[in-house]
Amino acid sequence: EKHNIHKVSVFVSPTLSQKDTKICLMKCDVLNDWHHFILTAAEIGVGEKNVTNSLLCTKTLLMEKVGQMMDWASKRSVIRMNGEKFRRFVKAPPRNYSVVVMFTALQPQRQCGVCKQADEEYQILANSWRYSSAFTNKIFFASVDFDEGSDIFHMLNMNSAPTFMHFPSKGKPKRADTYELQVRGFAAEQISRWIADRTDINVRVIRPPNYAGPLMLGFLLAVVGSLVYLRRNNLEFLYNKNAWAFAALCFVLIMTSGQMWNHIRGPPYAHKNPNTGQVSYIHGSSQAQFVAETHIVLLFNSAVTFGMVLLHEAATSDMDIGKRKIMCIAGIGLVVLFFSWLLSIFRAKYHGYPYSFLMN
Repeated sequence: EKHNIHKVSVFVSPTLSQKDTKICLMKCDVLNDWHHFILTAAEIGVGEKNVTNSLLCTKTLLMEKVGQMMDWASKRSVIRMNGEKFRRFVKAPPRNYSVVVMFTALQPQRQCGVCKQADEEYQILANSWRYSSAFTNKIFFASVDFDEGSDIFHMLNMNSAPTFMHFPSKGKPKRADTYELQVRGFAAEQISRWIADRTDINVRVIRPPNYAGPLMLGFLLAVVGSLVYLRRNNLEFLYNKNAWAFAALCFVLIMTSGQMWNHIRGPPYAHKNPNTGQVSYIHGSSQAQFVAETHIVLLFNSAVTFGMVLLHEAATSDMDIGKRKIMCIAGIGLVVLFFSWLLSIFRAKYHGYPYSFLMN
């Protein structure tokens, strides 16, 4: 129990009397084969009875824990735990099941928007497992809220939320048993792949139907179709170069800002430190990003693009020289200022990058 392995090794001298010999047991795995043990003496009397009773108690305790976990899982896919339940059903032996725990802070006063988004994805994942044909008692999904189990946060030296951890059926959690949320995002599919790597259990994520996308697409097509029908006698606007150029620029800016990465990985919008309350909109690693960071980069790229357009118009338009000078100065200002900000973001994510412009 001290080393969190449920095996007993006892060495008995053949010279001991039956009265002094309490246990004559070489090996016993109380989790997998509780009734299998090897004796080195032919007659041990009371010792064998004590061993059998001990194993029966362990087996009974294990069955009770599994039964309780199954009962909770039948009522709600994500089992809510406080400090006492966590210590008893996750940390304490015996245990022949794995537990994936989300440590979160969902109370309104915590103002953790990311926790709510991660919780929604976690619920989808847990429901997909609970109602699948492959459901077994080999893995359970649980959650510990900071306001219900702050002692667990302190015990695990945890200072941020949400955090996902896998507690294997045997042994202590390793470094890989902590989910890299900032890198992989909190999408249910990403968490499912991580669980498959740690447990060899594949959870097929089944999302509830979302009709918002098809409805918006249908509405957009209806609007475009109505405009084309109303202008059916004059379709010259379809050949407007400025309109097509604007649409192409919007598409390029959206793609280059990282929207597709967000769609695939499902990162949080921002990160709030629960201890200091400081909100980070720019991820500190080059391997990940926040949704807010995407919007910031999109805005900065748009400003640089608009500045370039102003410079082009200042050089090619037929307006008077005064207006063209104003457009030129405004264009240069936009390009210089926002390109400097873009470069500072790049430096913040790629540590050690030596170059900067106007600002660090």
